[in-house]
Formats: sequence, structure tokens, C-alpha cells
Amino acid sequence: MAVTTHLWQSPMPVNAEDLSDWHDRPGALERLLPPWERVHIVDIQGRLSTGEQRVVFRLLMGGIIPLWWEAKATDYQRGRGFVDVQLRGPFADWQHTHRFVPQSEEQSLLEDEVSFRLPGGSLVHFLAKQAVRKRLDLLFHYRHRVTATDLRRHHRYRHHPRQRIIITGSRGLIGSALVPFLTTGGHEVIRLLSRPASPPYEDGTLWRVWPEGEPPPGDLLAQADAVIHLAGENVAAGRWNARKKQRIQDSRVIPTRYLADSLAALPSAQRPRTLLCASAVGYYGHRGDEELSEQAPPGLGFFPEVCQKWEAATEPARQAGIRTVHLRFGAVLSPRGGALAKQLPAFRMGLGAVLGSGKQWLPWIGIHDAIGAIYHCLMEPSIQGPVNIVAPQLVQQRDFTKILGRVLRRPACLWLPAPVLRCLFGELADHALLVSTRALPEKLRATGFTFDFPELEGALRFLLGR
Repeated sequence: MAVTTHLWQSPMPVNAEDLSDWHDRPGALERLLPPWERVHIVDIQGRLSTGEQRVVFRLLMGGIIPLWWEAKATDYQRGRGFVDVQLRGPFADWQHTHRFVPQSEEQSLLEDEVSFRLPGGSLVHFLAKQAVRKRLDLLFHYRHRVTATDLRRHHRYRHHPRQRIIITGSRGLIGSALVPFLTTGGHEVIRLLSRPASPPYEDGTLWRVWPEGEPPPGDLLAQADAVIHLAGENVAAGRWNARKKQRIQDSRVIPTRYLADSLAALPSAQRPRTLLCASAVGYYGHRGDEELSEQAPPGLGFFPEVCQKWEAATEPARQAGIRTVHLRFGAVLSPRGGALAKQLPAFRMGLGAVLGSGKQWLPWIGIHDAIGAIYHCLMEPSIQGPVNIVAPQLVQQRDFTKILGRVLRRPACLWLPAPVLRCLFGELADHALLVSTRALPEKLRATGFTFDFPELEGALRFLLGR
């Protein structure tokens, strides 16, 4: 039976040895999984450089049928490549050859050659191979661009020492993307969790507990070069009431103050150099068409009050000489979670809608640029204080609706007026869905950050495999 072979090639901004080292580090597989595919890593055993690595994936075909895929990677040669083959999975045969081709001291070529045979005989193979090729084209376009982007971001700071970094909220939308990005860059990551848990597989990180309502372990903080604090109550989970709003505030302010006090209490020689703490562009509140840099004053209302208290809670760390950065996130776009994931089912059914007037400005950023911006803030010692983590292209909500509908090739012509939104979502409508915040990434641009996805349509097409 015929075997189909395809080859994908892309230039990489590092030499072949650095390219192969990136693939060998923990986190590389997580970075390469396309977010539009419903696939999860179940187990990883071994590393490429040890001679053999086995990986088990679980995927949902058509979003419904569960399938298991087990692969074995062997023949790793640093600066040359490796080969992986399917041991069990959806193909009758599958072999994937990874090649790292030297070009110069600062450049290399990444080649992926895949040979496969489909189950079901020659007729099935003939009819389905073009559909498989299309999916593979999307997959490897995504993989190569993520690889090149990550390598470029790490290469910029190649002369800086690798860091030991403590992260809270490491299993959330942002943290789960940030951790493998850091480990593939050679940094050591310690996950600080609110309750005991064990990693599902060896991911190259240490898991430690910070019990809720207690100060974080000072001996652990003293081992770190930096702390990235991302934990907090999910704003969009559940209907808002007085208790929910109090949890939103307390989950941000109280742990942040505990953390800042514990950092400040360490002897000066043991303090981490940097504290990056999550915040939000909700700091500015509803401001209409006003352009908002990091120098803009806070707005009025619940979110501005929470963000002010949240940022103020880091003050003991700043006073102790720790460089402190407030990461004011806009809406972070990823089909794996957050606002975009909640909207996709309706848009895919052709039920995308303009919210309220549709004139409200929506500060957004793609997940890859969001973690790149965090890394930029971590590695640039001149950055401190608030930083707007938003894309440079400003869009209004009605434009977001139109663009997402176009990317998905679905109509998006419905309208949900403000009274309907208030009935459906309660207070969340006025505090989030109907708010206009025209935030600008001035500090990122002033310090040399490069956006890979500055425009909304390009970001959505990349994230959704369209």
C-alpha cells in the first residue's frame, strides 16, 4: 500500500545546536500542541537526549471520539535531529523525521518530514490523504512559527543568566502557557499551588504548596530569582453577587499582600530581584474613547477599586527594593480558555452577536504575545510599575464580532442590547461586557517589545487554525 510523504521547512533564528536543545527541554511538546485541536498529553517518559522518549496523547476526533496515540522518539543527535514513530494510534503507519540543518553560527533550518499510511486500504488512503495533508499543513505552520518565535524571544536574552522562577496560578490560562515557554528557555520553574497536587507527568517543574490563608513559605521564596504571581478567582465563573465580588477582591488582594510581606521580610541578600504581579486594564474602568497609557489615572467602580488595592498590596516588596511590575492584562485570547473559548460555541453555530452598542473598545492580546510580554518584563531590568499587556491594534466590540465571524466563516449579525446582557449576566455585564477601555501598550513599545500578532484577524486565524 502506498505511503504518503510530506516535508515542511522553516528558517530558525538560532544555530542547529540551540534548536535541538530547545526540542530536548521539558515543555517543548506542550508548546507545539495546536490550541484548536482537542489533544492532551497523558504521559511523557524519558528525554530525547537520554536515548528514547515515549509520549502518550489523548485526542478527540471530531470533538467526540476519544483516541490514544503513543509515539516513541529515538536516534537523537544534538544539532542533527531525531525520529519518532507511532506505536499505537489513528494511522496504519507513521514516521516523523525531525532535522536540524546548520546554516550559520546564528541560523539553522528546521525540517519535518512525515510519512504515513492510513488504515482501511488503498481506497480510503486515496480519498482521505488530501484532508490529512491539509490538517498537517496547519499543524506544522503553527509548530514552526511557535518554535521560531520562542527561540527569537529567548535568543534576545541569551547572555542573561537562566533564572529560578516561582509561579502562582501556573495551571490557569496564562500560567499553563508560560511555564513550558520558560522551561524550554532553560529556566527553572517552581509551581506554587494552593493545595497538594502531583504532576500528571514529568514536566521539568517542581510543585510546592502555599496553603490558602497563610503566608507563602519564606525558605522557598529565598531560593528564587523572580516571582510571577498570577493566581486569582475566575471573574467569569458563576453569576455575580456580593459574595462573588468579595471573593474576586480577596483572592487578589490578600495573597498578594501575604506574598509581598514575606518577600520584604527576607534578608536583603536572599530576596528575589523581581516580582511580576497580575493586574488588569480594568484599573481604568469605563472611559469611552479616551486613549489610556500606563500613566492614566484609575477609573471608578468595582474593577478599578479592586485593581488599585491589588497593585497597592505589592508595596512592601517594592519598598524592600524588589523590582515590581504590575501586568495589566487585557482579554487574553486562546481557544483553550478565557473569553474567546466562551464565545466560540455560539459563533460556530452562527450566533455571534454584537454586545450592547458595540462601540466599546476591547483591549485584547493573543496568548503567545501575552507570555512574550511577561518574559520581556521579566528580563528587562528597566521595566517597573504598570505595564499594559494589550495588542497595539485597537478594536471595538462590533469589529471583534465581525472579524471572528469572518475567520470562522459564520454569520455574526445578531445583537444583544444592554438590558438583555444584564438579564443574562447580571452585574458582570456592566463591569466587563459593556465597558469601553482603550488601553495602549506604550511601555512595551517604548522598551523594544515586538508583537508577533499585532492585528486581530491574524491572531485569531493563527490560534484557530484558520
